[in-house]
Amino acid sequence: MSRYRQGDNIVAIATPPGVGGVGILRISGPDALGIALEITRSRTLRPRHAHFRRFHEADGAVIDHGICLYFPAPASYTGEDVVELQGHGSPAALAALMARAIALGARAARAGEFSERAFLNGRLDLAQAEAVTDLIHARSAAQARAAAASLEGVFSTAVTGIHDALLTLRAWIEAGLDFSEEELGAEYEETIARQLGALAAALDDLLATTRHGARLAMGGRVVLVGRPNVGKSSLLNALAQRDTAIVTAIPGTTRDLLREEILIHGLPVELVDTAGLRQAGDAVEAEGIARAHKILESAQFVLLVADAASGWQAEDSEILAALPARPRLVLWNKADLAPRPPPGPEGEKSLAVSARSGAGLEELRAAMAGGLGWTDSAATPFSARRRHVEALENCHRQLQQAKGLHQRQAPAELVAEALRLAGSHLAEITGQVGVEDLLGKIFGSFCIGK
Repeated sequence: MSRYRQGDNIVAIATPPGVGGVGILRISGPDALGIALEITRSRTLRPRHAHFRRFHEADGAVIDHGICLYFPAPASYTGEDVVELQGHGSPAALAALMARAIALGARAARAGEFSERAFLNGRLDLAQAEAVTDLIHARSAAQARAAAASLEGVFSTAVTGIHDALLTLRAWIEAGLDFSEEELGAEYEETIARQLGALAAALDDLLATTRHGARLAMGGRVVLVGRPNVGKSSLLNALAQRDTAIVTAIPGTTRDLLREEILIHGLPVELVDTAGLRQAGDAVEAEGIARAHKILESAQFVLLVADAASGWQAEDSEILAALPARPRLVLWNKADLAPRPPPGPEGEKSLAVSARSGAGLEELRAAMAGGLGWTDSAATPFSARRRHVEALENCHRQLQQAKGLHQRQAPAELVAEALRLAGSHLAEITGQVGVEDLLGKIFGSFCIGK
């Protein structure tokens, strides 16, 4: 159930921790204006106008001074009265200002509580609220654009369009229950079949786009594995275009996981370099190898790096056999030392590159994008999440069931019920139904003050 209590006043520091030029305190609730009037010692605040004010302690001492903005309900972010006090980015001053607001009747906001109230008061639907935190945490321009589009309602509008069409078709089918087959005629059944087909096609298109948007929002993880000294760390440095990993001729230099984030066609990708897989020489190396095996379980794509100069070795085969079931590529590194790539394991895709010269790195980036199921980021009109994909997949199953029932001339009540269930899955995306248990999980991942 929702944790929202009508009448609560909440307060939070809305700017990131640390010293900065500006620090913002946000207050929301029925007494937000009264609290701000006490702090600023004002008689009134004009809505949506910037007022220069001093911010006072209870004894009149000045905490800070800056801008005060008042947004009356319902035309505010949360749908309640909201006040923002914009002072200097001093952690001490902001803490004192927050303590003053709490003393006047507000309480410290939970993570995401401002956006949760915006959702519960109808200012945002659930997909838009999730887009807020996606935008805040965007790590690339493509992610930011997609999240902003979802915040604008692009995704929600597409979902609502299909949902409305499902409701219309279901209502039409249920209206036909009062008539006999002779009265309805063949044209009625043909129209239902045609509309079911059109809905299925529209849902297929939306599902494909949503999967792409979810991949962009989540990013990808690519793990480099292989024997010691095949050049995994050199490849990490070459792809990251900076010296993240120490590179030496001594086997076993990498003992722990090394991570670097790169962009591939707009998709943020976490590259993970691992310890060379072999019989460990000491306890530290053994721990590094154990961590390498563990990180492979969360990889979306695996690069098995082999040495083009020395060719495929028995140790490479052992590593290959132990890999989890993930998309993978055999990567022949040190191609500058071999006239042509040596033969690799049968049935495995391979690519020759040189971390030293840079040869083949563009082809490698394209191969990683393909292995992660990623195409051009320009084709992603909105951001999405895994739960959105699952809801659409569930809707798709129910819609296919409705089509099958109709084709088998099953009772119309069963077709209508399948459409009802399909619509309920769509409504979960925007928060119209069945999301109470999700609210704490979703908004708990937000920033404090948002």
